Amino acid sequence: MTQAPQLSPELARGVAAFARALVAAARNWTLYPPEHPAVASSLDRLADAVSQATAGAFFAVSATPDSLLVEGLPVPGREQQLSEAAALLHDRDILQIAFAGEVPPQALRALLTLLALDADARRSGGGPTALWAATGHPSIAIEQIDYQKVLEDREESGAAPRRRDDVWQAIARAIVEGRKVFDEQAQQRLLAIAGDPLEIVDLAAAVMAPGHAADGSPMITTQAATVLAAFRHLSSIVSVMAADRMPEVMRNLGEAASRLDPHVVVQMLRSTEEAGEVVPVVGRLASAFDDMQVARLLATALATEGRASERLAEVFNTIAPDVDRRRRVMTLTRSLLSESDFGRTGQFQVLWASMEELLLSYDETPYVSEAYRTTLDGVTARARDMAERDLPPELPGWLETLDRDNVRTLSVTLLIDLLHLEGDTPQGADVARDLAALAEDLLLSGDYAEAARVTGALAQAARTATGGPLRAAARRALDDIVDTLALREMVAMLGDLAPGQMTAVTALAQAIGPAMVEALRDALAVEARTLTWTRAADLTAGFGADAVSRLAPLAGDPRWVVQVVAADLLGRIAAPAGVPLLQGLVRGGHPKVARAAVAALAAIDDPAAARALHTVLRAATGEVRQAVIGALLTDPDPRIVPMLVRILHESQPLGADHDIVLQTLGALGAVGGDQAVPAVETVMRARSLFALKKTRTLARTAVDTLRRIDTDAARQALGQAAGSGHRALRRAARAAGAGPEN
Repeated sequence: MTQAPQLSPELARGVAAFARALVAAARNWTLYPPEHPAVASSLDRLADAVSQATAGAFFAVSATPDSLLVEGLPVPGREQQLSEAAALLHDRDILQIAFAGEVPPQALRALLTLLALDADARRSGGGPTALWAATGHPSIAIEQIDYQKVLEDREESGAAPRRRDDVWQAIARAIVEGRKVFDEQAQQRLLAIAGDPLEIVDLAAAVMAPGHAADGSPMITTQAATVLAAFRHLSSIVSVMAADRMPEVMRNLGEAASRLDPHVVVQMLRSTEEAGEVVPVVGRLASAFDDMQVARLLATALATEGRASERLAEVFNTIAPDVDRRRRVMTLTRSLLSESDFGRTGQFQVLWASMEELLLSYDETPYVSEAYRTTLDGVTARARDMAERDLPPELPGWLETLDRDNVRTLSVTLLIDLLHLEGDTPQGADVARDLAALAEDLLLSGDYAEAARVTGALAQAARTATGGPLRAAARRALDDIVDTLALREMVAMLGDLAPGQMTAVTALAQAIGPAMVEALRDALAVEARTLTWTRAADLTAGFGADAVSRLAPLAGDPRWVVQVVAADLLGRIAAPAGVPLLQGLVRGGHPKVARAAVAALAAIDDPAAARALHTVLRAATGEVRQAVIGALLTDPDPRIVPMLVRILHESQPLGADHDIVLQTLGALGAVGGDQAVPAVETVMRARSLFALKKTRTLARTAVDTLRRIDTDAARQALGQAAGSGHRALRRAARAAGAGPEN
């Protein structure tokens, strides 16, 4: 059966980098003035991404409502930025965007200006193609969707145009800024928005937009909080102004939530109700989901993460507490997944069994006493009593400590402290799993310093726990972090990180341990030695011998370029455990791989490396053998002398190893040093009446080696050879200018 064509991994990574950079640049262009540093930084990243994608030639990408295409092929991957970039272009009526040659910065600025235009202004100007022809740059070409067809479809469906006037924008800003009071005009608009699920989705997207880090990564917790605030405003307005519409509005909120990022929805449903809330939005939102909406949410989350987590199981249990409903939803979910790329993979059947067991058997067990729970229930009343009293003058300073960064730091500190308090107990193991989920959120938000604190605490627990559930749970939590898309996204952005961020990433990698190499391999398996590659290589080499086994997939890669990377890293680590992998690379047949592998073997000061090189020299022929010898003679390093001396000791100079000995002597002559003289002296005195020609050749080569070494010990050995060696040796020594010692 022929396999469907797919994009090359290099091209797919290039498109993913372009998508991330485009989304971040478009977002910053709308949020900040053009001269703001965030805009300049995002423009630089976009320019680099376009340059790498085009490679000075031509690059075109097409957009559907939820995916990107290159040459008609979908871009593989489950990165959120791919779908965001597709939606960004499609919503601007752009069918395809192409880049040719070098794209100047002013062209990218013009592109971002076009993407930021209001829909009415863009369409009144004839669409993006017409506007770009008038104001754009020839290095970028834009093809728009059939504009007349779009208008006809809208007229036939009777859909009203989306309203993005000052009132709508003021509502979005007020929600993001946390304001809770709206004027009468804004209240009427909120009432109208509540009646249309698509309008709710647009409002949610608007309030989510600022919840991104500077590099474009989403801050899931912040986004969930702002969307939940928007939903609460909508439900509150409807409960006061049109209470009879509440069931309809809750259905609309459920429909809108099912269209949002599943990570955001999961975080929303894990939130608690606010004190004194008129409408318990979280609980009623969970009840508003029908079976198909829950199945779509669950399928999207499972396809995105590739696994079922405790956090997802908790939310699923909240939405569908009834076991029969859970089974119905799981059946629908499996049907939806079977139509996706994830559902067609060979490992899906294995993964599904474990996911189904977790999602169907999850049971939330309370970990607090009844007295403590009663105390918690009284917090709301006590808080209300405190609010009615005179507020202390220190309150503004206290509130500043509750900003987003401080609250995040406090959350990390509290969970780490809880891990230490629970210790080696089943509850401690549960906290370890919660810390893994927190680390994923921190990575998504770009807070690498706090993520390093979390992984450091887990690593300490994995090292110091005396046994029981905590040590295994902490190690498993660290391994789970490696499998997250958030960590893979961070690795793809290593070249964009500031030095301070890179310091935090290094600490995070050391805490995770050698398993981190699994996430770094994609960044290493490339030909270009970019800053991303260099940093990934530094992190890998930092694990030392423990990283060797994790590099086996690179050594076994069919691409010789990747095999060279494996050899370079194994030589940099210089651990004896890498000898078998390097020996296989030398035998692989590609001269460049053989040269890199021999250089790596030469860097390993261990008898096993010398024996491996000796075995390879015996077996290799032709171009590979020349590459091996060339690697020994290129940039000779005194550190390889012990290896060459071992080869001489283990060889038969007048037998099958004659050529190997001659080439080894040549390498020793290039390196030099007294350490080699005794071995050369031993070899040059070898003779055989049945191999006179080999004896003469060996004597001349050994004498030439000592002459090139040219130290006191070498000159003394030549003098002794001229006076006491066999006939061929005496002649060779005297011909080299050496006389017998007095």
